[in-house]
Amino acid sequence: MSVSLPRHLLAEALGTAFLLATVVGSGIMAAQLAQGNIALALLCNALATGAMLVVLIAVLAPISGAHFNPAVSLVMALDRRLAWSLVPPYLAAQLAGAILGVWLAHAMFDLPLLQISATARTGSGQWLGEAIATFGLVLTILGCIAQAPKTTPAAVGLYIFAAYWFTSSTSFANPAVTVARALTNTFAGIAPSDAPAFIAAQVAGAMLGLMAGRVLWPGATSTDALLPAAAPPPPA
Repeated sequence: MSVSLPRHLLAEALGTAFLLATVVGSGIMAAQLAQGNIALALLCNALATGAMLVVLIAVLAPISGAHFNPAVSLVMALDRRLAWSLVPPYLAAQLAGAILGVWLAHAMFDLPLLQISATARTGSGQWLGEAIATFGLVLTILGCIAQAPKTTPAAVGLYIFAAYWFTSSTSFANPAVTVARALTNTFAGIAPSDAPAFIAAQVAGAMLGLMAGRVLWPGATSTDALLPAAAPPPPA
């Protein structure tokens, strides 16, 4: 059964908002409670983010596909699982939701809503980390679609939890997340000047993930749990 475009966009905006509120809010809480123990703070941040992704994908995937990520939406359009006409509104909803989530996290912890990050995250190692993180995320999603759609929420949540730790960049793996995290001068932040290179690496990793997925699962269909098979066209 098809659902309306506004419901798609609301699901994407709310899901991305909760994701960013979790990333930033748990980072603030972890930094406050860990008392300088960065490893413990990162562990708490990763656990909260992975757990929230499981919940959000399970709840919202039947409505919008639960992308919450422009790179994922782009992959789905290239793989003919999302109409190209839906890509711009999806991306707008994701970006708006991401920024809203950051502001909500700031408000919950009585911090200034408007901030700019001063945290430097740059260098070839971190760019490679972002490419690998996004490659793995796309491969995880496509593999679940092809073989076990019902495992997608858990698989994505677990992958992101692991990627926080095995990648040099702590796995942003999401252009909307990257832009929004440039607007928080907290544990999760990234300096705005460093964001474009992260986004470029994410897009490159996503495209490589799509190519690998097509080789590994050439017969996969679009009847999956990540995206409704019949997304409606936008209104005329």
